Amino acid sequence: MTCSGKKVPDPLTCCPTDLLTVLDAPPLLAEVVRNGVVESRHRGSVAALAADGSLALALGDVDAPVFPRSSLKPLQAVAMLRAGWKPQSAEQLALVAASHDGTPRHVAAVDTLLASAGLGRSSLQCPSDLPLDPAAAADLLRSGGAPEPVRMNCSGKHAGMLATCVTNGWPTGDYLTPSSAVQRAIHAAVEDLAGEAVGATAVDGCGAPLLAVSLVGLARAVQRLVMGPPGSPERRVADAMRAHPDVVGGDARDVTRLMRAVPGLLAKDGADGVYVAATAAGAAVALKIEDGAARARMPVLAAALERVGVPGEQLRDVASVPVLGGGVPVGEVRWSGSGVPGGAASGSAVAGRAVPGRPVA
Repeated sequence: MTCSGKKVPDPLTCCPTDLLTVLDAPPLLAEVVRNGVVESRHRGSVAALAADGSLALALGDVDAPVFPRSSLKPLQAVAMLRAGWKPQSAEQLALVAASHDGTPRHVAAVDTLLASAGLGRSSLQCPSDLPLDPAAAADLLRSGGAPEPVRMNCSGKHAGMLATCVTNGWPTGDYLTPSSAVQRAIHAAVEDLAGEAVGATAVDGCGAPLLAVSLVGLARAVQRLVMGPPGSPERRVADAMRAHPDVVGGDARDVTRLMRAVPGLLAKDGADGVYVAATAAGAAVALKIEDGAARARMPVLAAALERVGVPGEQLRDVASVPVLGGGVPVGEVRWSGSGVPGGAASGSAVAGRAVPGRPVA
C-alpha cells in the first residue's frame, strides 16, 4: 500500500495519521463487477433495528450525524400534520413526503395542493428543474416547456410547508428560513422522532433546511412511523406512502418498486447515498454510502432488510443494479458481503445475480 506517498509492505508501518485513516474507514459494502472483474467498491455505514428497538446490525459509524437528504421527508410530513395541516387525501400526504418524478400527474397534484391553501406556483421557493422522469422531461422540452419549480422533485414538500403556514396563519415568504415557525416545528418533530438532538443544520438541494441525525436515530424515526397507532400523524404518513408508492417516486424508481415488492414496507430514498426503510413488523434500516453513490444503495439495503427478516425472494427484482457494456448487461453492482460475517447467504436476493434495475454504463 502507499503511505504518505511511499510504498510500504505493511499498513502497520504507516505513520499514525495514515494508520488512523485505514482503521477508521467504513466497511466495504458494495462492489461493481464488470465481466467478472471487480472494478469499483463502495464503503458505507448501515444501522438496522429489530422490531423491539434493539440494534440488529451496525456496520460503520452508525452514531455519527449524517444528512438524510430526501430520506428526511417522511419526518417533515409528520411535523406538518402535528402542526395542524389537514391534507385533502392520503395521496396528497404521500406527495408531501415524495421525491416525485415530475410527471404531469405529479405536477397537477402539486397545483391542487397549492390551490387548497389559496396559493399558486409563484409561492414555491424551490429551484426550477426538469422532471426526474426522462420521458416527462423529453416531452416537456419537445413541447417548448422549460424547467420550473413545480416540476422539481421536492415541490410537494414545499407545497406542504406552505399549506402548513397558511393553516396556522404563519407568513409564507420566509418558510425556508430556519427560524420560521414551520421550520421550528419540523426541527422539534425530527428531534422527537429520532430520539436525539439534531447534530447539524445545512441547506438541502431544494433550499429547505436540512437536519443531520445519526443512522440509528434515522432508523428509530422511520420505525416510529410504521409502529405508530392508527390515525396518529406518524402512522398516517407511513400508510399514505405505502398506499401510494407511485406518488413517492415513479413507476421506474427503485423506491416505488421496492414498496410494491415487499408488502407493508415503508421506504424513502435520499441523495448522496442515503436510504431508509421500515417493515410492517417494525424492523427498520438506515444507510449511508460514504461516497454518495446512488448505485450502491439498493444492494446494501436489500442485504440489511434480509438480515431483519424480509424474504429474499421479495427483494430479487431490486437487489442489484446491472452494469452495461455496449448497451447490454455485462455485470452488476452488488452487495459485497464483507460487512457481515459470512456475507450474503447462498440463494439470497443479494448473492450476486444480475437483475433488473436502473443500469450503470
